[in-house]
Amino acid sequence: MKLNRKIKNIEKAPERIIQFGEGNFLRAFVDWMVDEMNRKAGFNSSVVLVQPINFGMVDKLNEQDGLYTLVSKGIKNGKALKESQVIGSVSRGLNPYTQYDEYLKLAENPDMRFIVSNTTEAGITFDANDKLNDQPASSFPAKLTALLYHRFITFNGDASKGFIILPCELIDRNGDKLQKCVRQYCDLWSLDREFINWLDTANVFTNTLVDRIVPGFSPESAKEVKEKEGYEDNMVVDGEQFHLWVIEGPQWIKNEIPAEAAGLNVLFVDDVTPYRTRKVRLLNGPHTVMTPVAYLCGIEYVGDALEDELMGQFIQQTINNDIIPALDMPKEELEKFAAEVLDRFRNPFVKHALMSISLNSISKFKARVLDTIKEYNAKYNELPNNLVLSLAALMAFYKGEFNGKAITLKDTDYVLSFFNTNWKKLENKEMNLDAFVQVFLSNQMIWGEDLTKIEGLCERTAFYLDKIIHEGMEEVVKSVISIEA
Repeated sequence: MKLNRKIKNIEKAPERIIQFGEGNFLRAFVDWMVDEMNRKAGFNSSVVLVQPINFGMVDKLNEQDGLYTLVSKGIKNGKALKESQVIGSVSRGLNPYTQYDEYLKLAENPDMRFIVSNTTEAGITFDANDKLNDQPASSFPAKLTALLYHRFITFNGDASKGFIILPCELIDRNGDKLQKCVRQYCDLWSLDREFINWLDTANVFTNTLVDRIVPGFSPESAKEVKEKEGYEDNMVVDGEQFHLWVIEGPQWIKNEIPAEAAGLNVLFVDDVTPYRTRKVRLLNGPHTVMTPVAYLCGIEYVGDALEDELMGQFIQQTINNDIIPALDMPKEELEKFAAEVLDRFRNPFVKHALMSISLNSISKFKARVLDTIKEYNAKYNELPNNLVLSLAALMAFYKGEFNGKAITLKDTDYVLSFFNTNWKKLENKEMNLDAFVQVFLSNQMIWGEDLTKIEGLCERTAFYLDKIIHEGMEEVVKSVISIEA
């Protein structure tokens, strides 16, 4: 029997939240929090999930009446703990590519108050080809602008019908950047001045930081749930016990989001920057750094990478020697946070696949690691060795092949096309390795700047890429550990 509301006797609360993204993270983070606030703080709200791309999971979720099981695993109050609960906060999912009229009707619901999103680091972008009458526009900000404009028209600019907008994409000042994109569409589409005024005064674009490791769907957890609970759940999601949501915006927002009353680790702050910097550099950064290196060493999971003698040493060394020295924060505080992060990576219950982290790895490297390389270089007038090795490993990973087996790469069409073209040129000897690295690091479509201007970066990256190709990733890791020892 498939999970549904009848067998669990879960009613739907009024729809008050629009969520762009139906993936594992938001369901294990925001939607779980909404469920907690409904049960413990009388929030009485449900979430409508909007699929941000044409292909997604809303159909599978709708087959289960929006329900799914969250299995939380990890260390809680000093003890290893595994808990499962059915999340009932999602009312339904929509695919705007096939249900555009239904999508716009969300804006017509007077109860709607919040908009949440997680469209990956690559999601908050402006595409000048998007049009207001597209059904739908391709980019998330364009879809959002069309929805907001429909809201404005429907309620004649009523100031009480604005939204609290909570983007969860892991980019710096995510709310500011989303608002900027929306304003660009206002200009591109020549939308009225009254709408722009309503956009700026009736809506709040918050900057946020999210923190919870969510490995995603686990066949083992799905099997355990079926054996224990007696229902089939194709949308089971695993997550760690730890969670943190930092929201920068007006303090009155916390009066509308009863997180404290529900016992949630949600902070309403005046400046999210220090929280973001610490988390992105010391949690997401190591994730992104280890993914191509460990995978090309034949390791598939984060926990296994930490327990592997070679990779565990490489990760610890990268944090201690490359990442922490680049940060202008108290060293003791950073070392304590890093130790907590490594304990979370070692979570005995969670099998966090490196391939799940590898989604959009290029934009992740740009958002999570590049600033550390630049700041380390500016501070010490040299390059952080292990981070450069990881950059070379990333290029090798994007060849899409390891030990004769294909790697299923997931990234933008542009990035995939770039690597496919240039790896073929390298193999056909139409380009040498140095030129390949030069073309990659100078590509402003990828990096937004020319990285060849960082002295020595091309040469060091090419050096390590050559060693990876001819000696193998494991031997290269051994050599850098030996150098740093």
